[in-house]
Amino acid sequence: MKQNFSRLWQHIAPRRRKQFALLLLLMVAASFAEVVSIGAVMPFLAVLTNPERLYGHPLLQPVIQMLGITEPRQLLMLLTIAFSVAALFSGAMRLGLLWAQTRLSHAVGADLSISIYRRTLYQPYTVHVARNSGEVIAGVAQKANEVVHMTILPVLIIISSAFMLVAILAVLFAIQPVIAISAFAGFGAIYLAIIGFTKRRLMTNSQCASREQGQVMKALQEGLGGIRDVLIDGAQETYCKIFREADLPLRRARANIQIIAGSPRFGIEALGMVLIAMLAYSLAGSTSGFASAVPVLGALALGAQRLLPTLQQSYANWTLTRGGQASLHDALELLDQPMPAHAAESSPQPIPFQCAIVMDRLSFRYSAQTPWVLQDVDLSIPKGSRIGFIGTTGSGKSTLLDIIMGLLQPTEGSIRIDGQAITPANNRSWQVHVAHVPQAIFLADTSIAENIALGTPAEKIDLARVREAARKAQIAETIEAMVQRYDTRVGERGVRLSGGQRQRIGIARALYKQADVIVFDEATSALDMETEGAVMDAIDNISDEITVLIVAHRLSTLKGCDRVVELENGSITRSGTYVEIVQG
Repeated sequence: MKQNFSRLWQHIAPRRRKQFALLLLLMVAASFAEVVSIGAVMPFLAVLTNPERLYGHPLLQPVIQMLGITEPRQLLMLLTIAFSVAALFSGAMRLGLLWAQTRLSHAVGADLSISIYRRTLYQPYTVHVARNSGEVIAGVAQKANEVVHMTILPVLIIISSAFMLVAILAVLFAIQPVIAISAFAGFGAIYLAIIGFTKRRLMTNSQCASREQGQVMKALQEGLGGIRDVLIDGAQETYCKIFREADLPLRRARANIQIIAGSPRFGIEALGMVLIAMLAYSLAGSTSGFASAVPVLGALALGAQRLLPTLQQSYANWTLTRGGQASLHDALELLDQPMPAHAAESSPQPIPFQCAIVMDRLSFRYSAQTPWVLQDVDLSIPKGSRIGFIGTTGSGKSTLLDIIMGLLQPTEGSIRIDGQAITPANNRSWQVHVAHVPQAIFLADTSIAENIALGTPAEKIDLARVREAARKAQIAETIEAMVQRYDTRVGERGVRLSGGQRQRIGIARALYKQADVIVFDEATSALDMETEGAVMDAIDNISDEITVLIVAHRLSTLKGCDRVVELENGSITRSGTYVEIVQG
C-alpha cells in the first residue's frame, strides 16, 4: 500500500498538494472545535445539576463580576448559549471539512482521469494494438473514480478522523484518564484484530472487483458494438450470460468489501453503551453523590458518542482503501505510461516533402519472438504518384502502409522522406503530411461538417474549406440536398448514411486536412461494384499534387494507379503498371 500511495502522490499536481496542506489546517481547526463542544458539556450540566457550586468557583469570579451576574441561575442562560454556539460551531466545522474533502478528492480524480486518457491517447500504435479497449475504457471511466472513492477520499477521512481521535481522547483523558485509555485501548484492540482477520479477504475481493470490472466493460462493448449481428443471430442470451458472469462476481466482491467495512459498528456501539452504563453505576455509588457525577458522566457519554463513530469511520475507510488497492494499481499503471517528447509541442513543423518516399531494406516484426511481417522491402514512391498494393491476407500490405504513415517504426532498414530518415523524434513532423481513409470510416454522432473536420473544435471549423473538401470528394451535391445540409447529424457510427457516403466523407476529411499523402486501406472492399466505382471516381479526382496509396483486394480497383505493387509473405514479388500486372 505504501508504495502505491507514493506512486499516486507523484501524479498529484503541485496546486493540489497546496490544497491538501490547507485541508490539513482545516482538519486541525475542526478537531479544536470538537474539543470545545465536548468541553462545554461539563459546565453546562454542572449549572443544571448544581448551579451554586459552579457559581462559587474562583476561576469564574472575574467573568461573573464583569457580566453583573448576581445569582447562580443567571449562569444557566449564559452557558446554554455558550454550549449551543460550541455545538453549532463544531457541526459547521465538520460540515465544512466534509465539503472540502469531497470537493478536493473529486478534483484530484478529474485530474487523474484526464491524465490517464491523455497518456493513453499518446501511446504508440503497437501498444494500442496489444490492448483490449474495454480494459482501457474501464481504467479511464471507472478505475479513476474508484481511486477517488476507495483511496483519496478514504485516506483524507482517516487523517481527519485521526485528528478528531486525538482531540477527543485529550478531553476524555483530562476528565477520566483511566477510563479514556482503557476504552480506546479496548476498542482499538478489537479493530486491530478485525483488520488482521479480514486483510487477506479484502485483497482477494479487491483483485476480483478490478478484474471483473474490465470484463464487464468488454462484454458491453462486444454486445452493443456488434448489435446488428446479435439481433440477426438471436445471440442476446449468449451476451447476457457473458455479462452476468462478469457483473455478478464484481458486485459480490464490492458487497463483501462493504460488509467487512460496516459490520463491526454494531457490536462496538453496543459495547460502548455497556461501558457507559457500567460507568454510571460506578459513579452513582460514589461518596460525592450522583448529582456531582452527572457533568463528568455527560462529558464522557458525549465523548464516547463521538469517539466510537470516529473509530468506526477510520476502520471503514481503511477497509475501502484496502479493497481498492487492485484498482489503484491498475490506475497507476495507466498513469505511469510514458509521454512522448512531442506531446508538449502545440503544432509540429512539417518536414520537407518535395521528391519521394523511399524504403531501404525495410523489415518489421512486432517483437523478437514473433515472425517477420515485412522483410527487405525496397520501394520508392515519387510525390504525386498513385501507387496500388495487392496481395493475399497476411502478405504485409497494411503493415507497410502503417509504417509509411508513421504508426509503426521499422525493425530494420529505414524509411526516408527526401533523404531524411523518419525516427520517433521527427515522426509527428511527417504525420502532418498524411491522412488515412480506412475500410470502416469512424463517424461521430455529430454533424457532417464536424465529421469532415474531425478533431477541430466546432467553433473553429472553416465551413468554406469543408464545402470545398466535400465537392472534391463528390459528396457535396448529396449533402446539400439534405434538409439541414452540413448540419445534418450522421447518427452513431454514421448509421444514417450509406456505405459509399461514409467513404466519401472519409475522403473529404482527408482533403480537409490538406494532406500531401492520402492512404486508402481497403477503403472500397466492403462496397458493391457500383458504389466502389463512384468512390474511385472521387479518388481519381484528387489533385495530382497529392500522393495516393491504395490497398485493395481486387486488382481491377487499381486500374487508375501509376504503379501496382504485389506483396507476398512480407516481400515485394512484382511491381509494374496495371497492364503489366494484369498481363504478367
